[in-house]
Amino acid sequence: MDMELIIYGLIGLALLFLVIKLLKWPIKILINGLVGILLLYLTNYIGAYFDFSLVINPVTALIAGFLGIPGIIFLIIFKLFF
Repeated sequence: MDMELIIYGLIGLALLFLVIKLLKWPIKILINGLVGILLLYLTNYIGAYFDFSLVINPVTALIAGFLGIPGIIFLIIFKLFF
């Protein structure tokens, strides 16, 4: 009886580990996307004082989300020169 309990416990821990590993990427991508959108809004808020704005769409949100601050800098430079 004790051996069954140990086996069930190990199976439960393995399943918990698997679920955490599978949910890690989607949660990380979601958090990075939200931070990217926040950075875009902050850039637009500060840029309003200088008559500057970035378009917020799925492409710019993905760039800002995946790259973070370097992504925002890239978008600003791209907007200024192209």
